[in-house]
Amino acid sequence: MTTSFYIGCAVWAYKDWVGNFYPKGSKARDFLGLYCDRFTAVEGNTTFYSLPDAKTVERWAAEMPPTFRFCPKLPKVFSHQGKLGPHREGALQFLESLKPLGSRLGPLFIQLPPSYSPALFSDLREFLTDWPRQAFPLAVEVRHLDWFQDPVASRLNQMLSALGVGRVLLDTRPIYDSIETPADDPQIGSERKKPQVPLQPVVTAPFTLVRYISHPDLAQNQPYFKEWVPRLKQWLDEGTEVYFFAHCPKEEYSPELARYVYHQLQEEGASIPPLQWDLTEAKGGDDQEPPAQLSLF
Repeated sequence: MTTSFYIGCAVWAYKDWVGNFYPKGSKARDFLGLYCDRFTAVEGNTTFYSLPDAKTVERWAAEMPPTFRFCPKLPKVFSHQGKLGPHREGALQFLESLKPLGSRLGPLFIQLPPSYSPALFSDLREFLTDWPRQAFPLAVEVRHLDWFQDPVASRLNQMLSALGVGRVLLDTRPIYDSIETPADDPQIGSERKKPQVPLQPVVTAPFTLVRYISHPDLAQNQPYFKEWVPRLKQWLDEGTEVYFFAHCPKEEYSPELARYVYHQLQEEGASIPPLQWDLTEAKGGDDQEPPAQLSLF
C-alpha cells in the first residue's frame, strides 16, 4: 500500500534510544538504518546546524530506502542572519547538494527566528517566489508573534497558498498548558526551549508538515491527540500529503509518542499501511523495552 502519511522524530542519532527504540547493543553507525526500519520520515535538524558534505549525503541516500522521506531544515546560516534575500544563492547551493537523495528528499522547511517579523514580508515573498517550489517543496515556520495576528496571519496564509508553499504547524500547547509552577516545566534541562506560539492548523500546499511538541506524560497529550487524529485523517482523505514529527523535551519518549499517534490514526480508520516499526517487531527483529512511563498506557 502506498501512503501519503509520513511519521517520525526530529533526529535518528540519539544514543539513549538504545535498549528501547533501538535493540540493545546497537552502534551509532547503525542508527540511521535502524530508524528507517521503524519510521518513514525524519526531520532533518542536523542540517540546521551544519552543511553536510557530499560523502555524508551519499551515505544517507545509500541507507535510506526509496520510500523514506528526509525533511531537512534550511541551515541557520541562511535563515537566521537577517534578511533572506542575500542568502538566496547559498540556499540554492545547499539544495543542489541534496539532489543525490532523489525521492528520499521530502519537503524542506525554513524556520524563521523570533526576530524575523512581518516587517520583512516582502523579503520572505521574494525568497519564496524565487525558490524552485515545484521540484523542491518548501514549508515555512514563523515565530514572531505578529505573524499569528490578523490581518498579517491571513495575508501570510494567502501568500503561501498562492505560491504552494507549506506552513509548518508547530504545536507547543502540550508543554505549556500543563505548567503551573516553574518546577512543572517539562523543558527543564532542555538545551533549546520551544517557543510558545498559537497553533494555526491551516493547509496552504498539497502537503502539510506538523511539528508536535509532546509532554513526556502520555496522558497529558490526550486532549490534543483527540484534535489531531481526526484532523490528520480529514487531510489525508482530502488528498493532502501529511508529515508528522513528534518532539519531546525528554527525547527518549519521542518514538513511542509518534507510534501512539500512528496507532490512533489507524483506529480512526485512516487508509495507511502498517507501521514499519510494528512489522519489524513482528519479524522478531527487536530486543527492546519501551520507556517505563509510556509502557503504563
